[in-house]
Amino acid sequence: MEETMMNAIFTDPDTQGFTFRKTAIPVPTPGQALIKVNTFSLNQGETRTAMAATTSYIPGWDFAGVIVKAAADGSTPATGTRVFGYVAQASWAGYLVAAGVQIAAIPESISDAQAACLPIAGLTALACLDASGDCKGRRLLITGAAGGVGRFACQLAARAGATVTAISRRSDLASQLEEDGIKPVPVFTSVEAAKEAGEYDIIWDSIGGNTLATALSALSRNGLCINFGNSAREATSFNVRAAGWPFHGIRCIWLGREPVFPSTPLLDRLANMVQQGELRTTIDSEMSWTKINEAAGRLVQQQVNGKIVLLTTSLHRS
Repeated sequence: MEETMMNAIFTDPDTQGFTFRKTAIPVPTPGQALIKVNTFSLNQGETRTAMAATTSYIPGWDFAGVIVKAAADGSTPATGTRVFGYVAQASWAGYLVAAGVQIAAIPESISDAQAACLPIAGLTALACLDASGDCKGRRLLITGAAGGVGRFACQLAARAGATVTAISRRSDLASQLEEDGIKPVPVFTSVEAAKEAGEYDIIWDSIGGNTLATALSALSRNGLCINFGNSAREATSFNVRAAGWPFHGIRCIWLGREPVFPSTPLLDRLANMVQQGELRTTIDSEMSWTKINEAAGRLVQQQVNGKIVLLTTSLHRS
């Protein structure tokens, strides 16, 4: 008999945490595939929003799994294909539906856990790179460099020829970046300290608030700042007429709220980089999804190096 119900993680407004609940397996439209979720990774944006939810829903963006029913219109890979991608909501579940433009096939040499790390974090880092133009020989500052996006960002920037400087409170980040194949990177614990070391042609910021304001003052003439997050949960205020701030522009990239479609070519690009050894996925922990509250707590408290990946296997048939 065909399964009709699945386990899923729901927000719990009463506890500001998460709970498991049985719910109906989603029914795909002709342009969607039904995917059994094997793994998913956590992102700051979705997790913080979910923990502050006032209603109950299934959160989640990133996932990796296998197609159990291909799209009727032929727009997705075939049934049985391992795929990864992201959805606007509801990847923290046993099954989900997604259109072909939201997913890509997982190369044989890449694990589901690796693939689940790539979508939002990898696409965000890639978007920062593509929006920055030619990075060769340019000084590039990356805040939140130890996070999920940050580790990818450091690798992509360095391999594009930028001279990378990182901001992180982790004392071991420099050695970890060397493990990622990047030559020694200066790591500062604050943007103020990094500013004392000189100006930057490009800044990729995920912290927002006062950090973003200070970062803007560290830009060189005609410099560019790209913001892709607000982990500080603060507004940013700065004086555009302050001396030394004739920067070229500020751009915001928030893929969790503004998906880029079609994503398949970009997801393929990331997967190929991993396959060729040009991009390394940093997995802090692989945990059962039954530990979602522990994992989410660690993430929002910034006790994570890279990505947390949750495995759904243990409850698929419970």
